[in-house]
Amino acid sequence: MANNENPNRDLTPMENLERGKEKRGMGIKTRRRISNTIAYVVLILISIIWIAPFVFLIFQSLEVSSTGWSAHVIPKAWGFDNYIYLFSAEANFNRWYFNTFVIALFSCIGQTLMQIMMAYVLSRFRFKLRKPLMNFMLILGMFPGFLTMIILYNVLKDLGLTQANAVPGLILVSIASSGMGYYVIKGFFDTVSKSLDEAALIDGATRGQVFVKVILPLTKPIVIYTILTAFMAPWGDFIFASYIAFGSSQGYNVAVGLYQWLTVEQLPYHYTHFCSGGVVVSVPVITLFLMLQRYYVEGVTGGAVKG
Repeated sequence: MANNENPNRDLTPMENLERGKEKRGMGIKTRRRISNTIAYVVLILISIIWIAPFVFLIFQSLEVSSTGWSAHVIPKAWGFDNYIYLFSAEANFNRWYFNTFVIALFSCIGQTLMQIMMAYVLSRFRFKLRKPLMNFMLILGMFPGFLTMIILYNVLKDLGLTQANAVPGLILVSIASSGMGYYVIKGFFDTVSKSLDEAALIDGATRGQVFVKVILPLTKPIVIYTILTAFMAPWGDFIFASYIAFGSSQGYNVAVGLYQWLTVEQLPYHYTHFCSGGVVVSVPVITLFLMLQRYYVEGVTGGAVKG
């Protein structure tokens, strides 16, 4: 005959302890489930709010029943007419896109070289004015760049690098002061042991060979991070580009050119064209970022270790 445990009997101290642990464990699990559910709900809502404008932009770019703004999200008629219009001779979008690509490409190359070389010098060499130079650039970098817009415009105007010739002017301005953005890169270079440099120098390598064959391969994440940031900044530049290239569509980049379609006169005729242009402009940057995202994160976190 099986022995049935009496539920009304007094529990031993050990049994009370075990039951208390079970109740606390169940309470912790319940609170964890509730907190995780709340966190997931909040994240889902934030994601919807963040993604909704992009979804609306894509839907509007596929609207072919009207080229003006419409209150409905789902297009009444679907098609790629707006994208076809973008690359037609009438839209001038090809010129704006080419200008933006040229500015971003050359600015990316110039800024990357300037920042990496500046960071390498300040990380590996010790000279008399090193600390004052770093402090000077740090203080100078605290001032917003738009404070220099007037004087920069006058300088570029004297050089003939405004309006229709704004593209080389924007490249020049992007590269000129890029050396002051060495902070994150220098922090990453500082994490590479100097004993590697010394070993390479003992083996007969020059400083240039140490930089190219030793330092750069070990600091690939920060190099790619620099390339990404140097490319994306001029790709989406609007304020300074509109200031330098105003009045001449031949010098516009895509941001300034597409903005012209949002004026009161142009909006009823080019709103869906503007949406399709926004989609086309975002594709290269999103693709590049997704492909190199791992290096981007490693570059940011690695460069923040010390400096």
